[in-house]
Amino acid sequence: MRKAEVILEYQNYIDHMPVSPKQLFSDACQNDEITINSWRKTWKKNVKMNKEKYGNFSDRSVGQFFGFARHKPVIIAGSGPSLKHNAHELKNREDITLVSCLHNFHFLEDIGCPADFYVSLDAGDVTIEEVYEGGSKTPEEYWAMTKGRKLLCYIGTSPGLLEKWQGEVYFFNSPVPDDDYMKFLEETEVFNTYVGTGGNVLGACLYIAKAYFGASIITFLGADFSFSYDKKFHAWDSKYDASMGRVLRVPDVFGNKVYTWQSYHNFKGWFESIVSTVPGVYYNCSEGGTFGAYLEGNIRAVQQAPLSQILRQLNMHSEIKEQALNPKTKEKKLLF
Repeated sequence: MRKAEVILEYQNYIDHMPVSPKQLFSDACQNDEITINSWRKTWKKNVKMNKEKYGNFSDRSVGQFFGFARHKPVIIAGSGPSLKHNAHELKNREDITLVSCLHNFHFLEDIGCPADFYVSLDAGDVTIEEVYEGGSKTPEEYWAMTKGRKLLCYIGTSPGLLEKWQGEVYFFNSPVPDDDYMKFLEETEVFNTYVGTGGNVLGACLYIAKAYFGASIITFLGADFSFSYDKKFHAWDSKYDASMGRVLRVPDVFGNKVYTWQSYHNFKGWFESIVSTVPGVYYNCSEGGTFGAYLEGNIRAVQQAPLSQILRQLNMHSEIKEQALNPKTKEKKLLF
């Protein structure tokens, strides 16, 4: 556990959520109509431009990575403030696949822990500045670092972002409950490589890792869905720190009250509905935030644990690698 002024202890577990998964999923979708009306024209424009540049999306589909991590663990990284406390431990992940929200690009690259896949969902040009916002290098240096990196993105991703990205680009589609937009997509290209997202990019990371890669264990990182105790929204200084605006006060995984936005509280609920209904093993190694937390305790569907503990659990066999590969070694060690 992470040390602050005191030793933080996780809340006790509860077997069932106080709210049904169905209700949580419904709450997460309550702003769909507003989102669709606000972004429909932009989505169409972006899809058209990306189609003109890249040709058939199906030729660059994320489906090419189907079964990439079958029966293996995958770490997915959100952009929450807790990331700064333990992301450096990713250096010890060995061959465990790391899928990260694109917003973490500069942060992960700066600490020498690049993701195997970066994921982008948003259609706005804000994603361009997010690649380098809060980083220690110039924007040009970060764009140069994208060479050799893989970007998995929605077909309606900002063309401006893709213009600057120098690495590999792969596409996915995403369902939108709007007849007009769906008809437009069908007329553009039949591309049914769909990714469920819950309306947020970490949701896309989860779906890709679980449904396409075939991961058996999902480990969450930076999945706070709230501000930190010192009212930071990311692991770096960002524009969101200046004014939180209208917020809620909700319990975190340690039982302390933290601030969050209603939209992010709804995202939290979407993830809780997924881990409570979709078979799998889920660890939350954010070591902070609200994912899985209620006043009554932390839900058992997602296990709270320090990242270092889970990494050792998954890679424990590496501790006797020398003995296994070189029986004549002088090393003498028992794992347990």
